[in-house]
Amino acid sequence: MKKVVVFGTRDFAQLALYYFRVDSPYEVAAFTESRDYLGGKTSFEGLPLVAFEDVETIYPPEQYDFFAPMAASRMNKNRERIYLAAKQKGYKLVSYVHSSSIVYDHTIIGENCFILENNVLQPYTKVGNNVILWCANILGHHAEVGDHVFMTYAVITGHVKLAPYCFLGVNSSVRECVKLAEGTYVAMNSAIYEDTEPWSVYRGDAAVKQDKTSMEMWG
Repeated sequence: MKKVVVFGTRDFAQLALYYFRVDSPYEVAAFTESRDYLGGKTSFEGLPLVAFEDVETIYPPEQYDFFAPMAASRMNKNRERIYLAAKQKGYKLVSYVHSSSIVYDHTIIGENCFILENNVLQPYTKVGNNVILWCANILGHHAEVGDHVFMTYAVITGHVKLAPYCFLGVNSSVRECVKLAEGTYVAMNSAIYEDTEPWSVYRGDAAVKQDKTSMEMWG
């Protein structure tokens, strides 16, 4: 069984532990967190907890893989930062795909992806690195999802392209062949019919741009 170090001490890290234990070939060996957030803790969920600044000396990349299942804070930038730092330390970053999700042939999935229950990835879809597909997303054929994207209960149809740092909220949808620009935020229950502008917020049916996204969104 492959051993993995998981970043974080919040709910996403706790969920990763659960899914790895019940539905994966991986064994979580330890958790890691930035030293400033340890608060003197040395364990999490009964497993060792070490400072991220020192993790490669305690759990060397030659023996352990890495997983950073972080939320979409600062338009996915915080997750990107840890993802890149772990790669710089020499770790291989694994992806998790729930066994209930349907992944058809000719689909490409990058590294450090967290793909939960009942996602459907039709043939010839591409999912970049460091992507979170929460439950029940549908990716239409030939769709492309860029790096550092977060989607939850969303539908993107055929030939849609999502640039990096996009966020798609619950029950959002994107019409076929539409391109979402970098940093597009699609609010809950919104439908996109036309290409979007970079770092902009879209709300409503036949959604229109509302304002610019903020790098401080979600804290």
